[in-house]
This record gives sequence, structure tokens and C-alpha cells, in this order.
Amino acid sequence: MKILVTGGAGFIGSAVVRLAVARGHEVVNLDALTYAANLENVASVADQPGYAFEQADLRDRAALDRVLADHQPDAIMHLAAESHVDRSIDGPGAFIETNITGTYNLLEAARAYWVAQGRPEGFRFHHISTDEVFGSLGETGQFTEDTPYDPRSPYSASKAASDHLVRAWHETYGLPVVLTNCSNNYGPFHFPEKLVPVVILNALHGRPIPVYGDGGNIRDWLYVEDHADALLLVLEKGELGRSYNIGGENEAKNIDLVRTICAHMDRLRPDAAPHDRLITFVTDRPGHDRRYAIDPTRIRTELGWRPSLTVEEGLRRTVEWYLDNQDWWQPLLARQGVGERLGKA
Repeated sequence: MKILVTGGAGFIGSAVVRLAVARGHEVVNLDALTYAANLENVASVADQPGYAFEQADLRDRAALDRVLADHQPDAIMHLAAESHVDRSIDGPGAFIETNITGTYNLLEAARAYWVAQGRPEGFRFHHISTDEVFGSLGETGQFTEDTPYDPRSPYSASKAASDHLVRAWHETYGLPVVLTNCSNNYGPFHFPEKLVPVVILNALHGRPIPVYGDGGNIRDWLYVEDHADALLLVLEKGELGRSYNIGGENEAKNIDLVRTICAHMDRLRPDAAPHDRLITFVTDRPGHDRRYAIDPTRIRTELGWRPSLTVEEGLRRTVEWYLDNQDWWQPLLARQGVGERLGKA
């Protein structure tokens, strides 16, 4: 296929781009190159004959129309989004503009393109979303595809709105869509403002490792390359109009995740051990959801997918990657907001 990937210079999007190119697909990477994007994420495939890059903003409908007309993709994978909860607390406007208005623009551009192409049966619009749209769980239970939406942050509310738009364009206009909602991703090329890279880099530099609240918030952790594999599978084999929850089957408390990373750092940088002495509990962020957990039964039974890595193995690979790739992350530390405490409201 020829796949248009939005947000392909970001963390998850670049993993999709690299895997899709490796599997022989043609890829058009559309990215606005905002603060969290980095073309170094796709440098390994940039010279491949089946790869093209387009710098364009989802808020620019004319640019979207041009890219679709020029490249004529067989499918769209929509990953571009503002995604950092703390930043959404400080500046929700960018999340509304990109995640809601941007998705609307892309849907309309895709619908116009699909109609102009004669409504080809093989066309797909794959919208990639998050489990945060479902809100917060108690001590038991898991999110299913039928869980009612209950977003608690400007970020999750904007993603919930985009999910609803995609479903509406399918029901109203017949646009052939599939949707996925994923759990927390981690792995190589993760922008250094999120929990896992913050812990690794602060431990490496001997700085306090901030843990929100009591560290008891629970997430289901999904290795980003496993996620990319699942996304391509849903694109190719998912049932139209259907959503699929993608989880790592790796629930962990934040504090336990941090301690696991510190243990890997102790092994790899024993001179500075123990790294868990750097753990510092800080004031929790407003509206911090207590627990997320995904029931992956649908994608497992219908499409035969399961994650390949445990969180322990995935974290080991991730820590080693960051220690081996200082040239990638060092320049990013100077970008706006990185290293600052955001989202205190």
C-alpha cells in the first residue's frame, strides 16, 4: 500500500513509518514539525525510494488537499496530535486546534479525496487514539471498546472529540474508517518530557527523579514497536467502523516502573548506584487519573495480535537505547518546556 502517515516524525508515528517502510509499503510522512517532532526519528528510512516527506499542518486544509492529490495514498493513518497532558493543562488551545479542528480538516480532505477517486473499496482512514478517553478506573476492571467515554484532561477531552468525529464521518458519509485506542507507549525515540525518558535521563545525570503524588498511579505499558505492528495489522485487516483497544498487558504502578528503570541503570552505570536514591515525590498534577487498564480481547481474538515484550524486557531495551544514543536526545533537551515542571495549574 501507499500510506499517508500524519505525525510521522513523532514518537509513535515514526515507529509506524519505519516499520511500514521495512515491510515494503510506500509511505508519505506528513508532519508539521512542532516541538516534539524530529526528522532524526526517520533518518534510517529517509533515503528509501518508497518514502516521502511533506511538512504540513493539519490546520491548513488546502495543504492537506494538495498532499492527497499529489501522492494519492491507499490509506491514511492519523497519528498527528498534541499529546502531553501537562502541556494541555497549561495551554489547552493548541490541543483543541490540532486534535479537534485538525482531525476535522483531515476527515474532510480524506472524504473529498475518497469521493473524487470513486470511493475505492480498499481505502482506509485509520484514526489512532488513546485509552485516556475512557477516564479513570478503580482497583478492578479494564477498558473495553464499549467503555463509556469519560475524559478528565484537556488532552483526553480533545482526543475523545476526535474519536467521535471519526465515527460520525463513518456513519454519516460512509467514510471507511477503523479506530484504535492504545495504552501508554514507551521505547526508543520517546521525546524527553514523558515519564520513562525523564527517569532515564535524570538518573544518568544524577538529578532528582520526580514521581507525581504517591507513585501509585497505574498504567498499562506498551512497547512502541509492538504498537506499530498492531496498528499496521488493524489497518490491513480490521473491520470497517470498528475500534480495537491495543494494550501491552503490562500493568504497573508508576513507582514500580521507576524503580525498575533505576535497577537497569544500576546494572549499566554501577558507579552511580543506587539510582533509586534520586526518587523524589512531587505534588500531583490536577485531575491525574488513578488507573488505566486495557482489555485486549478483541484484537487478540479477531486479529490474532498480542504484544511480544514484557515491560521488564522493553524497559531494558529502552534504557540501553538511551544510553547508546546521546546524539539523538541531547539536542532535544534545549527545546521549549523540556526539563520544566509543567501542568501545575
